Amino acid sequence: MMLPYQKFMEKSDFDLPELIAFSYGKLVTDPPAGFDARLPAPPFLMIDRILILEADGKRGRIVAEKDIQIDAWYFQCHMPGDPVQPGCLGVDAIWQLQGFYGVWRGGLGAGRALGCEGVNFTGQVRPYHRVVRYEIAIRRFTALAESGASVIIGDGAISVDGELIAEVHQARTGLFRGIVYGDYPWLPPATMQT
Repeated sequence: MMLPYQKFMEKSDFDLPELIAFSYGKLVTDPPAGFDARLPAPPFLMIDRILILEADGKRGRIVAEKDIQIDAWYFQCHMPGDPVQPGCLGVDAIWQLQGFYGVWRGGLGAGRALGCEGVNFTGQVRPYHRVVRYEIAIRRFTALAESGASVIIGDGAISVDGELIAEVHQARTGLFRGIVYGDYPWLPPATMQT
């Protein structure tokens, strides 16, 4: 289902087909100029559904889930004989969700992970698990008028089948205009040799 931009910004939950459409720039029918944001496409998309998007001034909340597939690409190579999802993929899911949140709040540009203050792992995702849940308390959404960039800062909790397995403190994601590398796989003209 494609959505007009206004309906996209009013919607508070998104299913997998909608998230994949967003990944390919096909979800919003009338995007404003500078609407360059994308999510990673599968298999790197670490979200199957967004259950809750909420905004309260500069703060907000996100709840999302990912179904675990026994044949997921990362279980095939990490680690043979002891399959486990790399913890960094959960952290990336937090950044992916915060970037989506920033676009949902009206930010423009392409998303980039900016870091975090710390990550604590207390568990792991294995092939026999069912669902990973991401809950993010957005501490601050800021649109920077001068540059047109936006910054999203939040604290994330990652659970698997109801058990907390990781916390991501002060995750930072930015939206920036004019950074899309749309010519891939071709080199940008400035880097081409004559």
